[in-house]
Amino acid sequence: MGGKSTGNWTATDGFGEMQGEVVNVPSLSAPGFIKAAADGHFNDASSAADGALVLTVRSKRPGYKGYRLSFASGAGSPPYACAGGGSLPLSRGCFKSKFALPPNATAGFVDVAIPLADFSDLWSPATGDITSTCAEDPSACVTAKVLSKIRRLEIWAEGVAGTIDIEIRAITAVPPAAHAGFVGARASPSRFSSRPPPAFDTCSAAIQDDLAFGISGRTQPTVPVPVDADETLADAVCCDSRVVFYAEPQFLYSAPDIALFDKLSGVTTFYDSVCGLPLFKAPVGRSMADFKADTEEHGWPSFRSEEVIKENVITNETTTFVTSKCGTHLGSYLPDDQGPRWCMDLSCIAGKP
Repeated sequence: MGGKSTGNWTATDGFGEMQGEVVNVPSLSAPGFIKAAADGHFNDASSAADGALVLTVRSKRPGYKGYRLSFASGAGSPPYACAGGGSLPLSRGCFKSKFALPPNATAGFVDVAIPLADFSDLWSPATGDITSTCAEDPSACVTAKVLSKIRRLEIWAEGVAGTIDIEIRAITAVPPAAHAGFVGARASPSRFSSRPPPAFDTCSAAIQDDLAFGISGRTQPTVPVPVDADETLADAVCCDSRVVFYAEPQFLYSAPDIALFDKLSGVTTFYDSVCGLPLFKAPVGRSMADFKADTEEHGWPSFRSEEVIKENVITNETTTFVTSKCGTHLGSYLPDDQGPRWCMDLSCIAGKP
């Protein structure tokens, strides 16, 4: 720990938890650090070169901005290297990167991907900040050789004052192809596009910012097929052709960070998450309780004929695919014993007009 910062690590129920508080170092008038470290001989991860390290984490305090991950390889003394950051003689070989947590980490374990290109073994032991990136100095890059001989892992809370509570279930090295299935809240998200690659992008424009009902907080695609690492749930479900046969998680509308029916009052218009066209109005011709019961029975927002703005909604009863007039994939047409039913992904109908 740094200065007066305090912390502890406990392992229970299949995950480890780091708790504590980072406070200012009196002599420096700057925040210190806490960290948890593990030494050992880890699996050969050389096949993940150019991929990512994926942390499976949850947190009561995802807003803390000082999380970092480091690992040592090729260092004569891993603890010494991870204290020196390459600034001291013979202290190369401890690679560090920042990472951030998405807001939905409070709701359960999420996967956060840190591209290996974001790591460097040249960083300041005073602040933890990288002093030379891999792009600036190739000697600081993570290579297959580095990944083959990891001897130490560390989780840090550093350089930012605050209270920490993070639970870690797994740290996995994944190659680029597998990395495409994860989305992480990166330290520098401006380096990445959020739209699917052009070959798979079916939308007329990007997903809107600040989608309704908390949908923009769902930065992980959580779909059962690989997509690109920078796609949000809405990007994947509404716009990526690789996901056309899949939906957002069942009962997403009832998740604590979404709580759809707590946010509805009277008749609500639902808009396309890309182009803002009005698509559905509900409840119409029935009560809010009926709309909610229909949705609860099926697990996704479920609309009936009177609630569909048909000039903007295209329904293919053969394929069951439902799209908007501007091309956004919305969900499926799945009639039941009550008649026609539009079973929609809330992610795709949470737009602004």
